[in-house]
Amino acid sequence: MKISDYAVKNYQFTLVIFLMIIALGVTTILTMPRSEDPELHAPQYPIVAVFPGTSPKDMEELVVEPMEQKISGLEGIKRIKTNISDGVAVLFVEYLYENDVDDKYSELVREVNALRTELPQNLASLEVRRVLPSDVNIIQIALVSESAARDKMKEAAENLQDKLEQIKQLKNVKIHGLPDRIVRIDLQLEKMAQLRIPLEAVIGNLQSEIANIPGGSVDASTKSFNIKTSGNYKDVDEIRNTIVLSSNNKNILLKDIAAVYLSYEDETHITRLNGYRSIFVTAAQKPGENISKTQEIYAPIIEEFKKTLPVNIDLVHHFDQADNVNKRLSGLGMDFIIAILLVAITLLPLGQRAALIVMISIPLSLAIGIVLMNAMGYTLNQLSIVGLVVALGLLVDDSIVVVENIERWLRDGHSRMEATLKATQQIGLAVVGCTATLIIAFLPLVFLPEAAGEFIRSLPMGVITSVLASMLVSLTIIPFLSSRLLKEPHGHPDGNIFMRSLKKFINGSYAVLLDKALAKPWWTIGIALVIFIASLQLFPVIGFSLFPASEKPQFLVEITTPLQSNLAYTDSITKEIEKELSQYDEVQYVATNVGKGNPRIYYNVIPENERTDYTQIFVQLQEDTSPAKKLALIETLRSKWTPYPGAKVEVKNFEQGPPINAPVEVRLFGDNLDTLRSLAARVEQTLEQTEGTLYITNPVTHLKSDIKVDINKDKAQMLGIPTVTIDRTVRLAVAGLNVGKFSDENGDDVEILLTKANQGQSTLDALQNLYINNQQGRAIPLNQVADLRLESSPININHFDKIRMVSITSFVGKGFLVDNVINDVVTKMDAMALPAGYSYGMGGEVESRQESFGGFESVIIVTIFLFIAVLVLEFGTFKSTLIVLSVIPLGIVGAVLALLITGNSLSFVAIIGLIALAGIEVKNTILLVDFTNQLREQGKSLEDAIREAGEVRFLPIILTSMTAIGGLLPIAWSSNPLISPLAIVLIGGLVSSTLLSRIVTPVVYKLIPPHVDVKN
Repeated sequence: MKISDYAVKNYQFTLVIFLMIIALGVTTILTMPRSEDPELHAPQYPIVAVFPGTSPKDMEELVVEPMEQKISGLEGIKRIKTNISDGVAVLFVEYLYENDVDDKYSELVREVNALRTELPQNLASLEVRRVLPSDVNIIQIALVSESAARDKMKEAAENLQDKLEQIKQLKNVKIHGLPDRIVRIDLQLEKMAQLRIPLEAVIGNLQSEIANIPGGSVDASTKSFNIKTSGNYKDVDEIRNTIVLSSNNKNILLKDIAAVYLSYEDETHITRLNGYRSIFVTAAQKPGENISKTQEIYAPIIEEFKKTLPVNIDLVHHFDQADNVNKRLSGLGMDFIIAILLVAITLLPLGQRAALIVMISIPLSLAIGIVLMNAMGYTLNQLSIVGLVVALGLLVDDSIVVVENIERWLRDGHSRMEATLKATQQIGLAVVGCTATLIIAFLPLVFLPEAAGEFIRSLPMGVITSVLASMLVSLTIIPFLSSRLLKEPHGHPDGNIFMRSLKKFINGSYAVLLDKALAKPWWTIGIALVIFIASLQLFPVIGFSLFPASEKPQFLVEITTPLQSNLAYTDSITKEIEKELSQYDEVQYVATNVGKGNPRIYYNVIPENERTDYTQIFVQLQEDTSPAKKLALIETLRSKWTPYPGAKVEVKNFEQGPPINAPVEVRLFGDNLDTLRSLAARVEQTLEQTEGTLYITNPVTHLKSDIKVDINKDKAQMLGIPTVTIDRTVRLAVAGLNVGKFSDENGDDVEILLTKANQGQSTLDALQNLYINNQQGRAIPLNQVADLRLESSPININHFDKIRMVSITSFVGKGFLVDNVINDVVTKMDAMALPAGYSYGMGGEVESRQESFGGFESVIIVTIFLFIAVLVLEFGTFKSTLIVLSVIPLGIVGAVLALLITGNSLSFVAIIGLIALAGIEVKNTILLVDFTNQLREQGKSLEDAIREAGEVRFLPIILTSMTAIGGLLPIAWSSNPLISPLAIVLIGGLVSSTLLSRIVTPVVYKLIPPHVDVKN
C-alpha cells in the first residue's frame, strides 16, 4: 500500500510523527476532564408553581390545566408528568432527547412567562428550572457538635461556605439542616384587642418601615448627587420601637404589645452524622473540570479550616466523590497494566523483537484515540476507560497480522525491506476491511437513543477511536519499525519454542480435525446448528435486566411514617434505626436527614422535598467492603425491618442508568379520583400476590385529613371583618405571618415573622381563644364567625400527558429476575377488567427499556447493510460475504454460556457486548477467507487452498483472539457489575467463535465456494 511504502521509505518523517503522538497523548491524558460518570444533557425541565392555601383540586383547575394545554402544543414535546399537592404543582416537561437543551429551556421560559397573565394574579411564584448533571454534589461535610450553640454552628458553617465558594472550580455551596435566622414578633392579641389595635395596622406600619425607596439624584453646580432616604431597619431595637398606633397624642410602640427577638425558623430538616447533631455543607463541581485536580485544591483548604474550629465542633469530611473516582480510575488503571502484561504474554510466540514492535502499537494507538476523544468533547470516566481497555485487546490485532505476515515473508528468504513492503501490501486491504467491520459493529452503540445512549456513548467511542488509530499505526509505524528492528531468520526456521508448540498443535490436532470436517461437511453444519439452537434456549433461563445495581459501598435507608405524622414522631423512629445501623462493623458513616432527602450525591437520585413523615439515611460502608458483603447486609436489613412497627422502612441500593421510580411500575389512567383509588387498591393487592415483589407503594391508599376554617361570610360582613383578616389572623396564630425582610449588620437578609405569643410548636390550642379585630379595632372571637371541621382530600393528584394518573410501584427481591416479575405483573394486569374510560400502562424498567432501544431497529438495519456492503466491496462476491457472516451465530453460543456460568443476566451492557462481538468475530474470519481466495488465485485447488489457509491463518487468528481475551480478563474479574458483563460476553463469544469457526468456516467455504479468477 502506498501509505506503508511512504512511511517506510521516509522513516525520519515517520519517527517525528511517532514522537509527536506520544507527547500529545501524554499531555491530553494529564489535562483531560475527569468525572465518575459521563455527563447527561437531557432536555428536561421542572416547572414549579406555588399558590399557598390552594387544594390539589383547585390547583389542578386554576393552574395546571391551562399550563398543560399550552405547553403540550409546543414542538418536540415528549411527555409532561405533573404532581399536584397543597399549594404546589410541579410539571416535569420532557422534550425529545435530540433537542438542544439551551434552546428548549429558552423557549419554555418564554412560553411560561407569556402564560402568566392567564393564571391567578396572586400566584406566589412560577419558575422554570433546569436539571443539570453537574448539580450532583462532589463533597458532603458534616460539622458535628452536641453542645455548641446554634449561632456558633451557623457561624462555622457560613465560614466554611465562604472558603469553598472562593474555589472557582466549585459551585452551589449549600448549608443543610440549619434553619434560617428570623426576627420573631410574638403579638399579645388580647392586649391588642383591649387597645383596639387592628392587625392590619401592625402589618402596615412594619411594611412601610421596611420599604426602601430610592430618593433619586439632584444636580448641584457641575456635580450630581444621589439622594439617600431613611432605608430599612438596621437592627432589632429599631423594629421594637416601631410606632404601630398613635392615639390621644400618645404613641403605642411594637414592644408595648409584642416580644421582639432574634430566633430561628421552626425545624423542618434535622441532620445528624452517626447519631450526633450536625450541619451538612455540600458543594458541586462546575462542568468540564477535572475532579482529581479540584480535590487537590479543596482538600487542604478543608483540612486547614478544621484546625480553626472551636474544640466543641468537629469537622467530618464523610463523602468525597473524588475518592470514588480516583479509586475507580486507579482500579481501571491497574486492570490496564494487567491487560498489557497478559497481552505481552500472548505475543511470546512472535518472538521478542516482533512482540516489542506489536506492543509499541498499544501506547501509540491509545494516545491517538485519547486525543480524538478529547477533541470530540468526551471526558475520562469509568465508561470511556472501559472502552479503552476493551480496545486494548483489539488494537494489537492489526499489528499482529502485519508483523506475523512480514516474518513469514522473511522466513521465505526475502530481505527486510522487501518482506516489509510486500507483506504489508498483501495484507493491507484485509486490515482495512477488518477495521471497517469492527467500527461498523460498534456504530449502533454510538447512535443509541435517549439518556441510556448518551450514558454509554463514551465506551464505543473509546473503542472506535483507538481501533481506527491502530489501523493507521499498523500500516505506517509498524512497517517502519519492522523494516528496522526485525532480524532475518537465523535460528529455527519455524520460530521460537512458543511458535513451534503452536504450529505443532495446528499441524497435529487442528489439521486432523479439519480433514474430518471437510470430509463430512453437512454433518459438521448440522452439529453447529444444533449447538447454536440449543444456546438460544438459554436466553429465557438467564433472563433480562436493563442496568445493574451500583457496586459502591453505600446505600440508602428510607423511612416513611404514617400519613401526616409530625417531625418529632418521625425523628423518634429514625433514632431507633440509627442505633441498629451502628451495631454493624461494616457501617462507617450514617448521614441522617429527617424531614427531607439527603443532598444529591448520586447522578440519578433526586432528593425528596420537605415532608414531616419522611427520613432518608445515607449509609456509607468501610472502603474495603465487597459488593457481595454489601448486598448481604442490605438483605439482612430488609428481612429485619420488613415489616417495621410504626413505619415503613426501605433499604435501597443505588442503581446504574437513567433514573426510574422503581423497576416495576403500574400506571392507571382515568378521570374520577375515587375510581382510580379503588383500582389502585386492586393493583396493590395484585402486586402483593406476585412472587418477587418488594416495597410496594400505593400513594392513594389513604386520604389526607385537614382542619377547615369554615367562615360564615354573611356574619363576618355584618361585624365588619373582611375574610382576608380572618385568614391572616389564623395564619399568624398557627404558622406566623411573613411581613418582609431587613438586612443585619453582616448584610444578610433576615425574615420578620409575626406570630401569636407563647405558642411554641403549633397545636389545636393555637386556635382556641383566638380573637379577630374588625375594622374599628373591636375584638371578636373566631368561633363567632367561623367553625372548625375535619375535611378529607387527596394528598396529591398526578397527571401523565394531561390525563389523571396513579402510579403503583414495587422493587424486586433478591433471587428474582426483574423481567420475570414484570411479565407476571403484565399477565395479571391484562386479565384485570377495568371500567370503560380507564386503562393501564407499564412504567419503570419497561418504559426505560423501550426508550433505551427505541428507534434502535433502524440503526441495526443500517449497520447490517453497511456490514454487508463493506464485505461485498472487499471480496466482490456475495458468497464470500455469506461465509464471513456465518461465524456470528458461533459467538452467541459462548456468550450465552459465559453469562449463565457467571450468573449474569442479559443486561443492556451485555447486549452491547453481543453487538460488538459480531465485529470482532467477522474481523478474524475476513483474514481466513481473504487468504483462501488469494491461494486459489495462485492456482491451488479448492481443498488445498482451504487447508493451507486454515493452517497458516490459524496462528494470527489464535494470537489476536488470545490478546483480546487477555485484555478483557481484568474487566471480567472486576467487581463493577456495570462493565463486567461486557467483558464476559466478549470472552465467551471469542472462545467459542475461535474454536468453532476454525472448523465451520472452511466447511461453509467448501459448500459455497466463491468465484475466483486464477492469475497467471
